[in-house]
Amino acid sequence: MNKRRVVVTGMGSISPLGNSAEETWKSMLAGISGVDTITIFDTEGYTTKIGAEVTDYDPLVYFDKKDARKMDRYTQFAMIAADEAVKNSGLNFDNEDRDRIGVIISSGIGGMLSFEEEHTKLLNKGPRRVSPFFIPMIIGDIASGYVSIKHNLKGPNYGTVSACASAGHALGSSLRAIQYGDADIMLAGGAEAAICPIGVAGFNSLKAISTQNDEPQKASRPFDAKRSGFVMGEGAAVIILEELEHALARGAKIYAEFTGMSFTADAHHITMPAPGGEGAVRAMRGAIKDAGLSPDDIDYINAHGTSTEANDRNETAAIKKVFGQRAYEISISSTKSMTGHLLGASAGVEFIAAVYSIVESKIPPTINYEFPDPDCDLNYVPNRMIEQDVNAAISNSFGFGGHNVSLCVKKYK
Repeated sequence: MNKRRVVVTGMGSISPLGNSAEETWKSMLAGISGVDTITIFDTEGYTTKIGAEVTDYDPLVYFDKKDARKMDRYTQFAMIAADEAVKNSGLNFDNEDRDRIGVIISSGIGGMLSFEEEHTKLLNKGPRRVSPFFIPMIIGDIASGYVSIKHNLKGPNYGTVSACASAGHALGSSLRAIQYGDADIMLAGGAEAAICPIGVAGFNSLKAISTQNDEPQKASRPFDAKRSGFVMGEGAAVIILEELEHALARGAKIYAEFTGMSFTADAHHITMPAPGGEGAVRAMRGAIKDAGLSPDDIDYINAHGTSTEANDRNETAAIKKVFGQRAYEISISSTKSMTGHLLGASAGVEFIAAVYSIVESKIPPTINYEFPDPDCDLNYVPNRMIEQDVNAAISNSFGFGGHNVSLCVKKYK
């Protein structure tokens, strides 16, 4: 069976760098950090007091008060990103077969903020004070449900949960749904809003997040020898994927072609990557092969690049194994240096960055790269964006549990 071709026709995002996909991208190119002191809750007594929050955000700008109270912050972000992506695509669903349009929006953690707030109510005021919307607010699939209900989209609909690889699985699964004829259009991506007391406390206990509270903007420093852990971020990204002939028939603007994906497992440890990035090696090789390309065709890698020693060193080792000596020539960057780590939404924002790199022939930097780690000696596009023609790019995402995703996009021809 010949796989149908899939193209990107719309993008939407809300992130620590901006409340739209374009604003986020421009902030990346400018090397702006979205990390600052946490304002969502009082961090007195917490080891970490910094995060990458969505700023200038008032839900009542986007939703009426009644609807806003029914949705967790992560679901609100997903709805906003989806609306932007639909508008950006020029789609009019009234002209489409809604049975052929699906939604897969991920969340690695779900409504953790609502979970904590409602549990506090339970403890302080009793069970009758818990919201009747509590369960729908916290479950990880509900963002997909809300988006499909709003637009009456009746194709494949579910959420993916694979920690920090979640949005990558959503995008890859959506690619397959179109390639094999289950849908003509998919809304795919991820959303996360886990900057809350229990979330920060949990990652602190795990010793995974940075405690560089004195210089928040410099705390996320992937591949840098003085990194001290990742920085929690929040936000959402939704991408419109469309079967090529369908997109051409309606005169859609085509940003890039989504050509390959690969999912692998480390089967090694619940939080640590496999030695040498073995699972990442297979994921990158699989995505490149699935795209019908060779390692020599890849011009840019949007790295998982979390700013943790284990990830940065193992991903670097994996890139060397896949690309050999050419690994030193490929432009690699971690946009997490600016956005922080959006957990289950990160792959969506980073996929958009990879697409924009192809469209604009520009590669965003890895900021805060000041003290090279001898084990991380590749070209991480340090501190300033570069202009470079990008014909094909891959985006990596790896998650707790040993989940690995690599996605491949290329210039549409």
